[in-house]
Amino acid sequence: MVQKLPPGPMRDRPDLPGPAKPPRKDTLFAQYLAPLARLILDDRPVRDLAERIDWDAARRTHENPQTVYPDYYLAENFHGIEGGYLTITAAATYDAITQYALPPHEDWVRDGLLRAVGGEPRRILDLGCGTGSMALALQRRFPQAAVVGLDLSPHMLAVAADKADRAGLAIDWVHAQAEATGFPAGRFDLISVALLFHETPPAIAKAILREAFRLLVPGGQIVILDGAQLVLRQFSALQHIFEEPYMDAYARGNLDAWLGAAGFEAVHSDLHWGIHQVSRAMKPHPVAEGLGDRAEGFGFARPLATPALG
Repeated sequence: MVQKLPPGPMRDRPDLPGPAKPPRKDTLFAQYLAPLARLILDDRPVRDLAERIDWDAARRTHENPQTVYPDYYLAENFHGIEGGYLTITAAATYDAITQYALPPHEDWVRDGLLRAVGGEPRRILDLGCGTGSMALALQRRFPQAAVVGLDLSPHMLAVAADKADRAGLAIDWVHAQAEATGFPAGRFDLISVALLFHETPPAIAKAILREAFRLLVPGGQIVILDGAQLVLRQFSALQHIFEEPYMDAYARGNLDAWLGAAGFEAVHSDLHWGIHQVSRAMKPHPVAEGLGDRAEGFGFARPLATPALG
């Protein structure tokens, strides 16, 4: 039987510990933005999605029983949803809300990542893929590529798989930690990371970058889309408005420095639409003995022009 979405949040894993604290009721989001969202959002697509997916079957399909949920993921309520991303509520409502949370337009914002990709990658991994929007866009942009979407929430993967099936796109969905994927080294030409690092502690973000470096072939590239750290530092209240527990720590960090520390080269970040940030970097080739220059990397055969972002 298809499990319907009730008015409140749903956590269909009672064996997992709940968050250390209940969602706050005194935030601007809870008091003003959430009621406003309920007024302007058409909840019919959300209801249709929640009723279309057999969540029990989807969890059995997508959940890897060996995957460990880290404390930072279990202990916080993301976006004011009790239980965070390990709920059907979060998965079913994510796309409906995100379209308004990425001004000026979600597709335009995500396109910044696509335009930053150099060359024609053939093996792509989208880390923290969520409901699959970025993975689907990459598959459409690079139809010859084999695309893998990886996320820590089986509920989000269920929505991603549903979207891919309805779009007629063949994408592999993997349930695992982005910082410990289990893939062999040198598996991918391109790794994308969209809207993930502001939702992880900096120590985890750095671990994810080290894992991405390990997974890339020499000359492979990583492209990251997230909030602009310089801008977010000026608006620390956003962390409390939207209940983003790790946004302030992300804003005070330096993604370019994190990439360099992980071993990446050709690191560059662009401001995108004024409030977003697109960063890209390359895993260097080993320098052959006696050669003063390293070989050109995948997708960097000629200098990569800075996209006209924003």
